[in-house]
Amino acid sequence: MAQIKIQKEKETEVGWQFRVEIEENDSLTNHSVSLSKDYFNNFADRFSLPEELIRKSFEFLLAREPREAILKEFDLALIKEYFPEYEKEVK
Repeated sequence: MAQIKIQKEKETEVGWQFRVEIEENDSLTNHSVSLSKDYFNNFADRFSLPEELIRKSFEFLLAREPREAILKEFDLALIKEYFPEYEKEVK
């Protein structure tokens, strides 16, 4: 099972930037993920911290594709473009 490590790199008035490491079988992938505060508010009734949404989102992605297929850099809102069911399932 993959281990997901999340580190907040930056916070601004409009959102956050995170570094996400996924480790599995002694191999590591790194991902840079941005999350706007406006988009996070769509999930605020379920998640009190943005890191919780990031973790749940990566669990969602890993259930559908190998970690190597996950984009190296993206905005979290982009997931719904590839997986239309994302927001409904994560909420």
